[in-house]
Amino acid sequence: MEVVAGVLGAVADLAVIRYKGTFMQNFSGKLVLITGGSSGIGLALAQQFFAAGANLWILGRSMEKLQNSVIEIDKFRHNKEQFIHTAAVDVTDYQVAAQKLNSMIDQDGTPDILINSAGATMPGKFEDLDIKIFQELMEVNYYGTVNVIKALIPHFISRKSGHIVNISSIAGFGGVYGYTAYCASKYAVRGFSDALRPEMKPYGIKVSVVFPPDTETPQLAFEEPYKPAITKELSANAAAMTADAVARSIIKGISKGSYIIAPGEASFWFFMSNFLGKLTYPVMDLMIKDAQKKVARKSGN
Repeated sequence: MEVVAGVLGAVADLAVIRYKGTFMQNFSGKLVLITGGSSGIGLALAQQFFAAGANLWILGRSMEKLQNSVIEIDKFRHNKEQFIHTAAVDVTDYQVAAQKLNSMIDQDGTPDILINSAGATMPGKFEDLDIKIFQELMEVNYYGTVNVIKALIPHFISRKSGHIVNISSIAGFGGVYGYTAYCASKYAVRGFSDALRPEMKPYGIKVSVVFPPDTETPQLAFEEPYKPAITKELSANAAAMTADAVARSIIKGISKGSYIIAPGEASFWFFMSNFLGKLTYPVMDLMIKDAQKKVARKSGN
């Protein structure tokens, strides 16, 4: 019975959360730190956490974008005591990021929730992508995540609490045509999170990893001109989620303390096919084959 209970406990801990309707928890008095919080999913998360009463630290590279984001976030104010603080930080620079984060902690204390949403992408066929793209995406998506956690983890451990949320991607558990550089960096976030989770449990620190599908963000719009034709055909078959819907799914998963958060039907079922027996590969092969035929018909070949 103890073995069965242990297995059931592990399944509950690794529960997959997907978005189903409206969900909002009260986060009054909680301090939430969001990297990449000036746009996209990060901004949507900031707005919803602020609406739920949380205080915020928002990190981004551009102070101008951060200042504009504050205006948008403040529209969701829950009470007059709340604050929004910002910091222009390049998360790929560990020393600078650590110094800034420690100053933030001296001012407002250790965050209750850390969300690593800073990220970048560049689609393209492998043979066409410059090697620097692979290095840059790994620096931002993977090392940027590691750097922020590394700077904050002594404070979480000292307090024996906290929740770390790492934003991976649907490309973090299934290879996506035209995204070799991006997939590698997001797989790294997933692997890092898998190893970090059990290490942090004895300290009472929770870890979650999020696998969003295509999401309506400025980044998605940026990608479109660079996508190979086959990639465009593949993405045409799946409607993108709104950033607000993805953010609601993430907050629901955080509230439930779930490790795996897979917003949307596409992300959920793609994850389950991967988890339950490597069905991802034959399914993806069929999708790519179909996309290749469509591209050939459009080009007259």
